[in-house]
Amino acid sequence: MKRGKNYNAASAAIDKAKLYETNEALGLVCELSKAKFDETVEVHVRLGVDSRHADQQVRGAIVLPNGTGKTVRTLVIAKGDKADAATAAGADYVGAEEYIQKIQSENWFDFDVLITSPDMMGLVGRLGKVLGPKGLMPNPKAGTVTPDVAKAVTEAKAGKIEYRLDKTNIIHCPIGKISFGAEKLAENFNTLLGAIIKAKPAAAKGQYIKSCVVASTMGPGLKINSAKIGD
Repeated sequence: MKRGKNYNAASAAIDKAKLYETNEALGLVCELSKAKFDETVEVHVRLGVDSRHADQQVRGAIVLPNGTGKTVRTLVIAKGDKADAATAAGADYVGAEEYIQKIQSENWFDFDVLITSPDMMGLVGRLGKVLGPKGLMPNPKAGTVTPDVAKAVTEAKAGKIEYRLDKTNIIHCPIGKISFGAEKLAENFNTLLGAIIKAKPAAAKGQYIKSCVVASTMGPGLKINSAKIGD
């Protein structure tokens, strides 16, 4: 795969065989970023579990202390007082059947997070086939199926992210923007990794965190010393 000169220069500046300490790695990610936009910094964590087994799933949600740097658009499916509370909390879109219909008939996805109250899951469940592949299906573990939709909206706007295993047993998550600087990115990183460690399934055996890599949108990955995660 052909890479641009900025990527190649950044790649040449890092030691691919080295396991970096968290702060050093994030400092380099910021220093080596040459893109003309504020790149997102992502973490990729490979776990020693098997996602094919239900008792080895790792999934949850966490509010990052410094947010993600992204403006989050929220859709709330609710009625009555819950709909009013969601509107008051700053939800971008609030409604019920009309939004279900809009998604079904118009293929409308102008939102980043879908939140719903438990009593509306029968309605939202009809959208499983279209929401699931996009990672937008609400889930109680992620806090997006909840009686307190207003709190869920506030948390989503504040930088709540969901983490979950993919089919290759890797978790991919954003932890902020290059403009945050290494210190704030490290705070977000440690919060996320702390949550992943806490979510370790009882059925997981052997080494839990196999590898951890941080990278900006356009930059090369740097390997983190997983033995020092949380330091």
